[in-house]
Amino acid sequence: MDSLITAAAQALALGDPLGALKRVALRDDAPALALRGIAMAQLGDLARAKALLRRAARAFGPREAVARARCVVAEAEIALASRDLSWAPKALDAARATLDAHGDRVNAAHARYLEVRRLVLIGQLDEAERLLSTLDPTPLPPASMTAHQLVVAGIAIRRLRTKDARAALERAGRSARRAGIAALIAEVENAALVLTTPAARLTSHGEQRLVGLEEVEALLASNAFVVDAWRHVVRDGRAVVSLASRPVLFALARALGEAWPGDVARDALIARAFGGKHADESHRARLRVEVGRLRTMLRSLADVRATQRGFALAPRRARQVVVLARPVDDEHAAVLAFLADGESWSSSALALALGASQRTVQRALDSLAAAGKVQSCGRGRARRWMTPPVPGFTTTLLLPAPLPTD
Repeated sequence: MDSLITAAAQALALGDPLGALKRVALRDDAPALALRGIAMAQLGDLARAKALLRRAARAFGPREAVARARCVVAEAEIALASRDLSWAPKALDAARATLDAHGDRVNAAHARYLEVRRLVLIGQLDEAERLLSTLDPTPLPPASMTAHQLVVAGIAIRRLRTKDARAALERAGRSARRAGIAALIAEVENAALVLTTPAARLTSHGEQRLVGLEEVEALLASNAFVVDAWRHVVRDGRAVVSLASRPVLFALARALGEAWPGDVARDALIARAFGGKHADESHRARLRVEVGRLRTMLRSLADVRATQRGFALAPRRARQVVVLARPVDDEHAAVLAFLADGESWSSSALALALGASQRTVQRALDSLAAAGKVQSCGRGRARRWMTPPVPGFTTTLLLPAPLPTD
């Protein structure tokens, strides 16, 4: 390795992409192309970075398997950063095996973390935890240790284990400061904001307020009767009744929960459950049938009692009834929740993460774009979606732990 390549790699390791480019910007040999690709990724030009890394992988000779594997890992990180979740995990796994076989434990672990982060993004938390348990972070350098703790925190947040998440983020912050990489420190600080940002909208006794993750966790662990509009379930302590496949019943349960301890008029229930503007006798007959079904579904948790003007919810054990909903009451709130991470997503990646068809996601994005809630850039397969930027905040730098190159 010549002195310029060494200096550029050291600059990238310290989070200085401009310093790296000063040394290798005019070179087209394979190591320089790889370092330029990583530098461009850190600066946010992901398309250029991807092209440079592919050129570098082709330029490395057949005996430079480790260098090619590092290019594959870097390209996978760019795909993850740009929310292109369609990349083949098998290619990354093969690169990880190559790095591990040649003794490059740090980059092999980095490849595994990328795989775990992808699983977390698409909601496969059990598999993510299984893979994470195979990694020992103890011998890793501070930058890799930070990546490990961020993954641990991400899983804990999605599991609603806020104490574990806070502890992991504190460890990540200490590791990031030891690494001395400003972008990595900023990434940890940005991740920690999740614990202080409103996570849900709580309705109780007819009043609404925003609550954080810790309060949501405490509420779900309590004996309160909770109508969970995130997962479309009704819970009372440890008992859970899923209404995910019964949207009409869940709409009735939510309306009754929001009105508790009062009742809801029959016409209001018909409008919430069936969307009818004018209730007639057929609507009222259907309402009686659906209320009977809801009563049967919730018989172990609560009763649905008829009142003079409508129906009311009567929990059997709980003394409190609350409704938990997304902070933004929007038909496409799930799509907005993914876009809220500040990254640009393709419609195919959103479909994969949401478990929905790509056409359904495209219709949702078109509706949100018409309302000015999201914006897109690019065309065709290169089209990406994001929320409009907030003035006064810079774009998060990507790839905080650059891969060294021989």
